[in-house]
Amino acid sequence: MLIVKKFGGTSVGNKERILNVAKRCIEEYQKGNDVVVVLSAMGKMTDELIAMAKDINPNPPKREMDMLLTTGEQTSVAMMAMAMHSMGIPAVSLNAFQVAMHTTHAYSNARIKRIDTDRILNELEQRKIVIVTGFQGVDRYDNYTTLGRGGSDTTAVALAAALNADACEIYTDVDGVYTADPRKVTTAKKLQEITYDEMLEMATLGAGVLHNRSVELAKKHGVQLVVRSSLTKEEGTVVKERIMMPQAEISGVAGDDDAARISVTGLEDEPGVAFRLFNILAKKNINIDIILQSVGQNAKKDISFTVKEDDADLAVKTIKEHLPLGSYADVDATTDVAKVSIIGSGLIGHSGMAARMFEALYEVGVNIRMISTSEIRVTVIVDRADMVKAMNAAHEAFEL
Repeated sequence: MLIVKKFGGTSVGNKERILNVAKRCIEEYQKGNDVVVVLSAMGKMTDELIAMAKDINPNPPKREMDMLLTTGEQTSVAMMAMAMHSMGIPAVSLNAFQVAMHTTHAYSNARIKRIDTDRILNELEQRKIVIVTGFQGVDRYDNYTTLGRGGSDTTAVALAAALNADACEIYTDVDGVYTADPRKVTTAKKLQEITYDEMLEMATLGAGVLHNRSVELAKKHGVQLVVRSSLTKEEGTVVKERIMMPQAEISGVAGDDDAARISVTGLEDEPGVAFRLFNILAKKNINIDIILQSVGQNAKKDISFTVKEDDADLAVKTIKEHLPLGSYADVDATTDVAKVSIIGSGLIGHSGMAARMFEALYEVGVNIRMISTSEIRVTVIVDRADMVKAMNAAHEAFEL
């Protein structure tokens, strides 16, 4: 069997944890399996590198930031290879260039295009454990790129797909996927299994266990994922297309306080206005989430939408610079908001789920600012201070 194992920064945060991960990988190797290990940067190294860069230049070029940040994962894989060698096991560390892992040209937010597998397969044939840098790739011009926060998950899934691996295991500091973040909802329960679609919604809406792109990739290529703890031997949560357990109405509750609401008022109520607004934001690579359009007065309308908090100032600046003067009355950003969502495939076949959530929030005094729905989720925008209260109320209302 060929097993891909991914370990996050917390799992390799110090010498003891590096040695612990090395032992776990060696146990798999000694069963006769081929093992490919994907690592994130150690502990808080990425944050420390970002702080160092901004101390030198508050607005560093994205290319140079990617060049800098890739050193974090290269440190991790080299240290892990050294640890395995110290235990008498042959191992080799490879960075994105050595693999090679080809990506798009978008610095800090690149996407994997393809992976050359010859080097990895050659090393595996020599019975080595192969340790690969997560989070990074190389573009067509041989520049290093990074895949965005959580990108090591995507690296692991992409490798599992390219190598036709028998298993892809994602190790974190929690022992699986929970019905809610257990740090915010103390009654949260671990799920034995969850569908790709549900996991994708939870990852997109604030559950930090898996990166949403990794789930997209796993679904596309049929890579079954297992999320488990690197610190214990407990069974984790399986993420796959179909689950065997009876489908609950709601699988989980997610909260995300990395959000800002942008309001553009007094827009002309005519065809093409929404296109012009969101087209200029798309050209700046600003991702839009929830959108609410309301009819104003005197042939005018208002549009509100949410973006990542870090994109709020850029969104306002872009609108002011590129929308013609007089085509709108005002634009402003509010950063004291958060998203709270209920997610579950059971939403499709059950009526009244949204009303049940709204009633739960009403009973604890949480005001809803915006609402968005899909077949398997209901998301509301609330005041940031109310996020945890709203998560707990929804979790209790659906008896998760």
